[in-house]
Amino acid sequence: MAILLDPPVWPAHGTEWAHLVSDVSYEELHDFARRAGLPSRAFERDHYDVPKERYHELLALGAQPVRSTELVRRLVDSGLRRRKHEAGGAA
Repeated sequence: MAILLDPPVWPAHGTEWAHLVSDVSYEELHDFARRAGLPSRAFERDHYDVPKERYHELLALGAQPVRSTELVRRLVDSGLRRRKHEAGGAA
């Protein structure tokens, strides 16, 4: 399993957010998110937005902590990166 989670440093809506991705498949990502109880509305193109309050919980469930640059590099290398201009939603 290659579920990756960057630090919750992205500010929005009164909190900080982390990003949860898979460098294997969207199926793996969605399966992990379902098991973790993340709402489908948290999925955006190629990642789930995760509030800082859930960060340690997701690590305990098996997500691997990585720096944001590593998360993006591995997402790009996997071919799963979807930029804003690309179509795609929850897969």
